[in-house]
Amino acid sequence: MGAQLRIYRRRMRSVKATKKITKAMELISASRIVKAQTRVQASTPYANELTRAVSAVASYSSTKHPLTTESEKPIRAAVLIISADRGMAGAYSSSVIKEGDQLVSLLRNRGIEANAYLVGRKAINYYRFRNRAISGQWSGFSDNPTYEHAKEIANALIGAFIADAQTEKNGVDELHIVYTEFRSMVTQEPMAKRMLPLEVVESSAPPPSGALPLYEFEPSAASVLDALLPRYVEARIYNAMLQAAASEHAARRRAMKSATDNADELIKSLTRLANAARQAEITQEISEIVGGADALASANAGSE
Repeated sequence: MGAQLRIYRRRMRSVKATKKITKAMELISASRIVKAQTRVQASTPYANELTRAVSAVASYSSTKHPLTTESEKPIRAAVLIISADRGMAGAYSSSVIKEGDQLVSLLRNRGIEANAYLVGRKAINYYRFRNRAISGQWSGFSDNPTYEHAKEIANALIGAFIADAQTEKNGVDELHIVYTEFRSMVTQEPMAKRMLPLEVVESSAPPPSGALPLYEFEPSAASVLDALLPRYVEARIYNAMLQAAASEHAARRRAMKSATDNADELIKSLTRLANAARQAEITQEISEIVGGADALASANAGSE
């Protein structure tokens, strides 16, 4: 009984130490969610306005720009998957990687080869373990991305998009992004969107009433597209990375809260088992004392 009681107490100390760690990580993630959510809200209006500006140029001009014109026979597409650098976030990374695999399967069904561009160690390790080709990779900033990171990624993707996919191995005809959209503290959803050729799906506002505005582009619509579209891609990638960071913190907070609750339940269960073992040990000690007293009394009675 004594050995069993020591085992229970040792397990309780271990679980309590683990609970302190998970509780601390839960509080850290909770504090970072607010900052990440603020950054998402600050970057979204700029990204949406850039989307409207690029949409206006593409809609109200007859210019055929390579970044807005779809290829008649696309043969290759770039897929940017944004995952986490660290674990302990539940199914956050596995969900976005699964969404990326589904997108790759859809592209292959269309006869399009997919070039993988990965952000986050989880996605990189997933592809390396399966010996899959990686066209570009970035890591170390998944929970705190900056605009410089987004600009570096956008430059690589735009360079691949501008290259001729028919003649160059790294050239692509389409650009897709897979990330986790932050909707609330409890809801985050993996999303797959096409960024290039331009596909405007972000705006849900009702159409304006009255006369539509007239647009005039100086020096030319093509020059405006050359200036706007790289910034559009940078802004969309930056916004997606910020939403992914907020989703990562929310998922980690939820996972750590669940781990803390499970630790509490386990501590309660171990406490009951330890109390039962202690009670059984006390009962056995009392039984041994009573039995010894009875034996001693019987021996004394026999000697008389």
